[in-house]
Amino acid sequence: MKLRKKYLRNIAVGVPILAMLATGCSNNATNTASPAPSLTPTSTAESNEVAYPRQISQWVSGTDYNDIAAFKELEKITGTKVSFQHPPAGQAKDQFNLMIASGELPDIIEYNWTLAPKGADSLIQEKRIIRLNELIDKHAPNLTKVLDDNPAFRKMITTDEGNIYVMPFLLGDESLSATFGPIVREDWLQKLKLKAPTTVAEWETMLTAFRDGDPNGNDKKDEIPLLFNMDDIDLGHFIVGAWGIASTFYQDNGTVKYGPIQPEFKEFLATMARWYKEGLIDPDYITTDAKLKDAKVTNDQLGAFLGYPGGSIGRYIDLMSEKNAQFSLKGTEYPSLNEGGTALGQYSYPFSGIGAAISTSAKNPEQIVKWLDYKYGKEGHLLFNFGIEGESYTMVGDYPTYTDVILHNPDGLSVSEAMAKYFIASWSGPIVQSKYYLEQYYLKQQQRDANKNWSKADHSKQLPPLTLTADESSKTSAIMNDVKTYRDEMINKFIAGVEPLENFDKFVSTIEKMRIDEAIAANQAALERYNSRK
Repeated sequence: MKLRKKYLRNIAVGVPILAMLATGCSNNATNTASPAPSLTPTSTAESNEVAYPRQISQWVSGTDYNDIAAFKELEKITGTKVSFQHPPAGQAKDQFNLMIASGELPDIIEYNWTLAPKGADSLIQEKRIIRLNELIDKHAPNLTKVLDDNPAFRKMITTDEGNIYVMPFLLGDESLSATFGPIVREDWLQKLKLKAPTTVAEWETMLTAFRDGDPNGNDKKDEIPLLFNMDDIDLGHFIVGAWGIASTFYQDNGTVKYGPIQPEFKEFLATMARWYKEGLIDPDYITTDAKLKDAKVTNDQLGAFLGYPGGSIGRYIDLMSEKNAQFSLKGTEYPSLNEGGTALGQYSYPFSGIGAAISTSAKNPEQIVKWLDYKYGKEGHLLFNFGIEGESYTMVGDYPTYTDVILHNPDGLSVSEAMAKYFIASWSGPIVQSKYYLEQYYLKQQQRDANKNWSKADHSKQLPPLTLTADESSKTSAIMNDVKTYRDEMINKFIAGVEPLENFDKFVSTIEKMRIDEAIAANQAALERYNSRK
């Protein structure tokens, strides 16, 4: 895997501030787990030239951060009072756009900046947010150390014009990058004497057995072999990735391509249409929402789907523990065309555009940078990945170990709910996420095995976090809104047999007439700029 090897080469391991951050890491590029970034802070002399801010405002999605133990503790340590502003659930994007347009800005804006209507360089030019390079160099020794030790990180968070615009959310280990994939009923495999599938052909054999073999044992042919939706295919390249293409943009040896107009996409559609016709795909896959999906799993009907180790594997096993003691799930490798091959799969770069920017409204940006930098040092890393020592975690040797307050909460909270009361590692924020959070979040062996299997996919064709110019972004957004709507409609028609595959060339021609070439060219230019960054 070219990307994985390159990623490992780019992560240099310095002398870690926590021995845990080097434990089990290898400099061998063939190792499946990349070394965690060094978090050794430099001298804080420069940082101490300014005080922490007394009061700041911060816009961020979520519920009241003032209730999170880590932020309460941070206020005690720094003396900084934060006024958090949270957009209503489901309205973050609209609220962000309105806020940026109005110019009425809080001191800190934490967001997935890939969703912004304009690129960071444009927002800096328009005086909405500020360039952070010099402030980080002078007042953020902890983040500076992380970036110096990991040049790939610095490249990712720097725009094409050389601006660093956020204190970033960074994944501290490659195991954190592959957290989504295909999941099958392991107990059904065992009952039907099948091995876990690794190829598209083996998937077809398995799904057929799920349809015909009565694996739920109720003497009814009510099993639903496979359920998916377009988001699953876009995120995980499920099945389509077996042909070495994606359902969206991807790169092939430095050339940006759009998957749906490739000849191989027709082969993918033919496979899915055949599966649908043969009853291997849920006939209601288009209209099945998360609630209905839950019902199909817990009613002992669904054989295979896509999901996450926590929200799917762990949650469903717990939900079914009393109803069906044999219920078990397995996260399988992304299927390839041939035995021993490697398909594309879900992958997140260490930086995906999430971070905390400082607005031009901030009166004390140097103090804010110092305050944010605390999270990248030893104490801050522990605080925001593990919570309060002696309460939510204890140190066992050099390993921060969650207590029963997190893993077996006395108030009946799930692990994710308990984590959310103490720290932010289970979602995002301006921190380096620790792999030791994930190792303990995955309490079940099935979850850990899934993470390993999904990590085997080919990630070399994944596009890095690109920065489009304002003109490119505006043009591409308009084009892709229309293209995606048409693509989704036609894919569903092809799969359901409403549209004959003989019309695939017409499908491609229509997308080309919608100016997909301009969107490809914009992404190609952005990729070339990214690759030329120092």
